This record gives sequence, structure tokens and C-alpha cells, in this order.
Amino acid sequence: MAQKDDSSGGSGRPTRNTIKVLNRRFPVPATRAGRITLGSALVVGGALGFLPVVGFWMLPLGLLILAQDIPRVRRWRRKLILRWSRRKDRSRQKPVRGGRSD
Repeated sequence: MAQKDDSSGGSGRPTRNTIKVLNRRFPVPATRAGRITLGSALVVGGALGFLPVVGFWMLPLGLLILAQDIPRVRRWRRKLILRWSRRKDRSRQKPVRGGRSD
């Protein structure tokens, strides 16, 4: 999720944009053009993930950054999160079969 980092003391004015991935915050460009450029570059690099240095990890990160500014990507991300959480909830509710009962 993209958030404004409010570490400016008490002024209430955010100092920079950040994106939270796996409970860590990473800075992203403050301008829309910068985020779209960075996100697009990560998606293209992720598509070339079979090459050394670049990797497939770049693809979801690029889509996450693009989701801040492009509504269609934002909807895809939201639907994926909902599907993932529903699947996780269903797997928790299923009873374990085939176990021994003494």
C-alpha cells in the first residue's frame, strides 16, 4: 500500500511517498510521472526476468507502484488481494480429513 510518510516532526506535512512491502517501507518518487516511469521500468525488467540481474520479482513490484496512479491496475490489485484473502480464509476453515481418531 502506498502511503505518505509523516516523519516531518509535527508539521503534518508528509516529507516523501513510501510504499509498504512485506512490512518494510520503501521510498517512491513524489511525482506521478516518476512513479509511472519507475513502475513501467520494473514491469519491463520483470518481463526479462530470465536474464541475469533482473528478475521476476520486479514485475509485481512494478505493478504495485503503477497501482498508485492507474485505476485499472489498482482494481486488478484489489481483486487479487480479495481473492487471496478469501482463499486463505477457506483453507483455514476446511477440516482435516484422513486423520486417525483414537
